[in-house]
Amino acid sequence: MAMAKFVAVLILALITISFLQAMAMASHGHGGHHYNNGGKYGPGSLKSYQCPSQCSRRCGRTQYHKPCMFFCQKCCAKCLCVPPGYYGNKAVCPCYNNWKTKEGGPKCP
Repeated sequence: MAMAKFVAVLILALITISFLQAMAMASHGHGGHHYNNGGKYGPGSLKSYQCPSQCSRRCGRTQYHKPCMFFCQKCCAKCLCVPPGYYGNKAVCPCYNNWKTKEGGPKCP
């Protein structure tokens, strides 16, 4: 009987510690958005002179480098934002994400 109480208390303690650890990580920005790093990305996070270097980073791994650079710089000039990574992650920059071609496809790489 005493052993069962000990195991129950131990399990409860482990659950409590796990919960507290999860709460601490979430409050320090580790439990939510992957690119929530103090305004480094997002609408208006860049100056126009930063667009070429950010687009070089964005287009660095594509085989279609020239068109990627052309459209990325066009989008960056309008939105003052380039999403992190080589592809995807457009949600951090709604202007970049929502600008569409006449056919309705994405304009920004």
